[in-house]
Amino acid sequence: MGDHIRRNMPLFPMSIVKKLTELTARQIRYYEEHGLIFPARTEGNQRLFSFNDVDRLLEIKELIDQGVNISGVKHVFLMKQQGKLANPEVLQNSDPKVRKELTDHQLRSYLKSELMMAGRFGKASLIQGELSRFFH
Repeated sequence: MGDHIRRNMPLFPMSIVKKLTELTARQIRYYEEHGLIFPARTEGNQRLFSFNDVDRLLEIKELIDQGVNISGVKHVFLMKQQGKLANPEVLQNSDPKVRKELTDHQLRSYLKSELMMAGRFGKASLIQGELSRFFH
């Protein structure tokens, strides 16, 4: 059995995941409602989470703790899925002294993707309303 299969195997009930992630059941259900996680279900409709689900919940928790809203979390995962998150350290460290600067090319690419995705699929832009300060 490969590692990929093991990491995706639904093993953990909600009670264990709550202890592992220090999230409430309501928070976990909320992230599921927003399509951020997809736990398996038993015949009795009980959620079962995999190692990957737990990792994703911890990543969501970290982003939320850094001040990223739910729309921003969705956007980060979308960009990761598309391979467009060129410099993930920029989002992971909110301390301006430690945060790495984007190159002009990365900034233009990021702003272009933000503008193209704004309002699509019910997703708000991370910088919606912020672009106005660049235009006089």
